[in-house]
Amino acid sequence: MIATTYLEIDANYAARHPEASAGAYVCLTVKDTGYGMDEATKSRLFEPFFTTKEVGKGTGMGLATAYGIIKQHNGWIEVESKPGAGATFTVFLPTTRKPQERVEKKPTLPQALGGRETILVVEDEEPVRRFVCDLLKEYGYNVRLASNGVEALDVWKQNSKEIDLLLTDVVMPQQISGLELADRLIKEKTELKVIYTSGYSIELLDRHFGSRPEVNFLPKPYHPLKLAEAVRTCLDS
Repeated sequence: MIATTYLEIDANYAARHPEASAGAYVCLTVKDTGYGMDEATKSRLFEPFFTTKEVGKGTGMGLATAYGIIKQHNGWIEVESKPGAGATFTVFLPTTRKPQERVEKKPTLPQALGGRETILVVEDEEPVRRFVCDLLKEYGYNVRLASNGVEALDVWKQNSKEIDLLLTDVVMPQQISGLELADRLIKEKTELKVIYTSGYSIELLDRHFGSRPEVNFLPKPYHPLKLAEAVRTCLDS
């Protein structure tokens, strides 16, 4: 069951719910008739990488991602569930009547973003991989492709001298993440530039990036021009 409604949250309600704030909200409620959850599971529900599914059946990032998106929009999410009684998720998003201010950004000239460097693109989703490859080639770059970390290591062995930049997804199959891949390659070539991409927000991935003082991160989905800008900026840094 999916429903939406409008609510006015008062100070008393906010006082009883730690993440709530008083004000006007649009609420999205999603209710199911599944197995439900015990208190132990509910307490960890939004932790990144926490899952009750079998190994290989889920990443544990779905609800964590939803939580992050809602918080970024100054809202919060509440959950009601008991074993055998299904679950109800209620998303609270603040309303606003303030008109959006349009900011005109002077476009960067596409030709200024091109180059002749060689880029290793590591992406497990074939349509995205092909899109990135075609786009970078249009800008004049040489591109080497890999669908996972293991394949990327093989491509690196044959092309390491010419590769200037690694563009890699963070979360990938084959037990080698984008972070682990970058660490291995940088040990061999310290001047290698790296751009990390992911559909998960950098806040959710923060514990992985924690030991890295500077990270070039490009969130998905990204506009083609944003990708070209990120690549050129990283190579020139």
